Amino acid sequence: MASKAPPIDKRRQILDAAVRVFARQGFHSTRVADIADEAGVAYGLVYHYFKSKDEVLNELFSERWSLLLAAIDEADGSAESPRAKLEAVAGFIVDSYRYDPELMKVIIVEVTRAANSFGRTHLPEIRRAYDSIAKIVADGQGAGTFRRDIDPTFASMSFYGAIEQLLSGWIFDVIPASDTDFEQAKTLVTATICDGLEPR
Repeated sequence: MASKAPPIDKRRQILDAAVRVFARQGFHSTRVADIADEAGVAYGLVYHYFKSKDEVLNELFSERWSLLLAAIDEADGSAESPRAKLEAVAGFIVDSYRYDPELMKVIIVEVTRAANSFGRTHLPEIRRAYDSIAKIVADGQGAGTFRRDIDPTFASMSFYGAIEQLLSGWIFDVIPASDTDFEQAKTLVTATICDGLEPR
């Protein structure tokens, strides 16, 4: 007797379709009908799961950002050096782009850079990531690994800023994006920040 195929997760299907449409058209140019067409579902089914396209974007951001926060917590909880912890976080973010570039494009372009709309809505989550990196830096300063005359929050913002510019370079095809480039980026970002943090 043939086994039944697992039921299709319509909610997931809609979210995945939304990523493709948002990445292709931009959030503001996308209609709920576009998401439904891409997902191959009835227009009304999107509203069965989500109140609006804003809620779809919120869900996509929250899913991915929670994974980033978990990755930072895991790195911080390890016995590695502060530098290795930062490299682990950089590696997670770079690999997130490498394996899901459309989703990362949507998150960067439509959320973290949208200071007056979605970015402001998600400021507590975004700030938690900055604070977690600042803690790793502060711990390194306390251990004498990093110089103490640089504010940990400033170092954290510089770390994220460098990574976001890299991701933007890949998103807009202004820098090479081969597997070698991705691997080099993980260590170069950390080296750029951490070498500046090393005691003189």
